[in-house]
Amino acid sequence: MHVLLFDPGSDQEGIHSIELAGRTVVLLFEDPDDAQRYAGLLEAQDFPVPVVEQLEREEIELFCSQAGYEARFVPAGFLPNNDEERMLIAPPQANMDVSTWKEQAAAADATAGQDQNPADPQASRDPAAIKDPELEAFRRRLEGLL
Repeated sequence: MHVLLFDPGSDQEGIHSIELAGRTVVLLFEDPDDAQRYAGLLEAQDFPVPVVEQLEREEIELFCSQAGYEARFVPAGFLPNNDEERMLIAPPQANMDVSTWKEQAAAADATAGQDQNPADPQASRDPAAIKDPELEAFRRRLEGLL
């Protein structure tokens, strides 16, 4: 399986996730090209660029269950049937502000006194934060490619 990681191998490593119906979902891509495309869509939204990493499915599912996340498998050639499934192939239009996720994670680790992965950096951010019309036009063109 392929997942999207931020700063892999560092003390501030994080995993990409999305919020679906109140659940934190980690996407497990079967096809590395699908994972890379998703990462490119995040980059187009001025999101920190994740690294596509291949991990054993059992390993990532164990991590997700221990962290209280849901692991969602995205098969190669997946075609969505509804809006929720569309989120599995394209990130939401609005993302969490991740400019300080590393600092927040370090503070959380310090207060917890444990060495854990930081909070996931992907959720939803206030849609009003996307005000650049040029960026919005670029986003629409990318969505049109889907």
